[in-house]
Amino acid sequence: MTDPNSAPAGTTEKGTTPLPTVSVLRSRIESLLLVSDEPVTPEELARVLSTDATPVVADEAREVLVEIRDEFDARGSGFELRENEGAFRLYTRRDNSDAVEAKLLDGTQQRLSRAALETLAVVAYRQPVTRAQVSAVRGVNCDGVMRTLSLRGLIAETPEGPGGANLYSTTDLFLEQLGIASLTELPDLAPLLPEVDSIDE
Repeated sequence: MTDPNSAPAGTTEKGTTPLPTVSVLRSRIESLLLVSDEPVTPEELARVLSTDATPVVADEAREVLVEIRDEFDARGSGFELRENEGAFRLYTRRDNSDAVEAKLLDGTQQRLSRAALETLAVVAYRQPVTRAQVSAVRGVNCDGVMRTLSLRGLIAETPEGPGGANLYSTTDLFLEQLGIASLTELPDLAPLLPEVDSIDE
């Protein structure tokens, strides 16, 4: 006898149809998009994901990227996957920019988090640096923290570096907040940080 309280086959307990399971390839590409500091190309993704047992070609990676982009757009997701000159990167949706900015600027007079202070220190002592170099020094993705520091006016983009990567340096507001006139007045902590030139992009 069928239990009248059980959910029909193919539905969840709340009566909604479950979302289809994504492929292993898509799952891995989504993970790589989340941790990538810079836009990534289908070729780069294919190279990283290919194994002897399961080779991946650029066309397959691009097909998945387009699928993710179109699905996010169709659902009105808070994420959007943008393509620029053949490379893809995750962003917050443009329509949500007011809400995102309000969150990032909320409590700007409060103390910076430890992650933000560590990131700011790397930029201050090793500027100009790319996001990838900062992330390499800290050992974690710093994209969100860098964005917050930029919105708070403590760091800013400078002319592009090698390969077109965006470089970041501290601002006059940073000096003002520390009560110093120039970077030469910073404590001598630089020897504790690796040289950015030795860090692979």
